[in-house]
Amino acid sequence: MADSRALQGRVALVTGGASGLGRATCVALAEAGAHVAIADIDPAGSEATSKLVADAGGSAEVVALDVTDDASRRAVVQQLFDAHGDAFDVLANVAGIDRPGYITDIDLADYQRVQAVNCEGPVFLTSEFVKRVQHLPEGRTADVVHIVSLSAITSGSGAIAYNGSKAGFLNATRCIQRELREKAVRGADGVERPFPCRVQAVIPAAMDTPMMEQWGIPAHLMMPPSAVAEMVRHLVTLHPAAFVPEMQIVPRLEPNFPR
Repeated sequence: MADSRALQGRVALVTGGASGLGRATCVALAEAGAHVAIADIDPAGSEATSKLVADAGGSAEVVALDVTDDASRRAVVQQLFDAHGDAFDVLANVAGIDRPGYITDIDLADYQRVQAVNCEGPVFLTSEFVKRVQHLPEGRTADVVHIVSLSAITSGSGAIAYNGSKAGFLNATRCIQRELREKAVRGADGVERPFPCRVQAVIPAAMDTPMMEQWGIPAHLMMPPSAVAEMVRHLVTLHPAAFVPEMQIVPRLEPNFPR
């Protein structure tokens, strides 16, 4: 069990919270003391996650979010800041989808959907969040964690949409990180300090989640999503002076990917 004081008083928005790594991340952050906003387009799955959080002694609410829709992104960010104010200072971009397809038969709609969920959506959700937290009181640091994928730095057959979207998301994350690290803010005493938000990336390999079922990898060759969720919890509880640009996590046994 995580230290229940580590995130006490903080509110975290977790996308893709209805299943898989999103669900595990909701539970991990709630166990560490955060109030978690479970965001997804699957209300039944989100409610199931909320029950798991409650059973673990945590606090949560369900919010409807389509990460591909700009109005939905803006509405959820506004809703949470209206309800929780500056306590809403954690965003975990976990939502992701995969649509297999080879260059000879790739479907345009599938490809565009994967790009929208895996790259465009989290980039613009982060933009909405960062604009709000740039005025946090001195001494406070907001946290954004991007779930990328080892597929961002590898290549394989039949995964053009997924690998391409994650590669784009990783490079976009690096751009955001550089911009925020260059963007100092001046305090009331005239001293320049770091921008009050850090964006860190987790780059996991195969996890035992519903999305991976299509690839037929035995469960014992994949990580449980809770192992990766624990790393998300770790990153958002780091000392404010610390920053981990990218963290790779792989199974102890190497999966034999069919792609």
